[in-house]
Amino acid sequence: MVKEAQFYESLDEGLVKCGLCPHHCLIKAGQHGLCRSRINKNGQLIAANYSKVASLALDPIEKKPLYHFYPGKTILSAGTFGCNLSCRFCQNHILVHGQPDTQLIEPQQLADLAWKSRQYESIGLAFTYNEPIIWYEYILDTARLIKEKDLKLVLVSNGYIEDKPLQHLLPYLDAINIDVKAFNEDFYKKLCRGSLKPVMNTVEQAACRCHVEITSLIIPHENDNMEEIREMSKWLAGINPFIPLHLSRYHPAYKFKEEATPASTLEQARQVAQEYLKHVFVGNMPGPDNNSYCPECEGLLVKRDGYYTQIVGLEQGRCKACGQDLPCLLS
Repeated sequence: MVKEAQFYESLDEGLVKCGLCPHHCLIKAGQHGLCRSRINKNGQLIAANYSKVASLALDPIEKKPLYHFYPGKTILSAGTFGCNLSCRFCQNHILVHGQPDTQLIEPQQLADLAWKSRQYESIGLAFTYNEPIIWYEYILDTARLIKEKDLKLVLVSNGYIEDKPLQHLLPYLDAINIDVKAFNEDFYKKLCRGSLKPVMNTVEQAACRCHVEITSLIIPHENDNMEEIREMSKWLAGINPFIPLHLSRYHPAYKFKEEATPASTLEQARQVAQEYLKHVFVGNMPGPDNNSYCPECEGLLVKRDGYYTQIVGLEQGRCKACGQDLPCLLS
């Protein structure tokens, strides 16, 4: 199925200017933008990845990671290929930069699969694995069908999107995990070919409309400065101190051969972030306490061992021990 892309402008000499993300790629006839998913065909921008699914699985919701959104449940997860950033340390570069095999799954088919997956305690559908923003038209068409079925819709994204398409998408989202790769512009420019400011806008806009959690991959000598982590945490706390922050351990991947993040660095970063945020987790390594505790009485709410999750102190959105209302922990 040929699907015309949204948010582009036709220019002279057959050029088109994409307006989906801040790159604003100028695309010549027969060529594609940086994301590889939008192609200029005779002056019309086409969503070349529409309905092309490279990965489909039933995952624990904690794998997104979303720790405070229906803990212990599963979610049908789908991804395609490509990305609108070019991170030198990409942890999923085979899907992002490779040519994975794909299967055609139309929006109605995917929505039906999400409905059937309820038998496995699935709450709906997540777009993840690669960057879902570049699957925009497919996500939007599928999202309408998902909401008709009263299922949950989740995105796991780098947040690199222009405000107008974001505003069209937000009414359909129930939750989003946004990857804030660093809290400085030089990092984004040098290592990702992007910019921090649009990502900050996405976080701020999404936090007003749906459940938001943040992931930050901590890379030695690049974004592991504790003052930077402090500033990011202060910014997030200014939006909502209950936003969960996932500090994730980096492992060598793609073009980056830097050693894996020391556990001590992640623990120090966690301590700094906890000065401002109520819920800070350490991911991508065994050992840390990633349970959820009541911010009022510190009672245990959700016990986690890897992806095994047990709700122990949460009942109808309240702490069993002290009765504290916990709207941030959706269950």
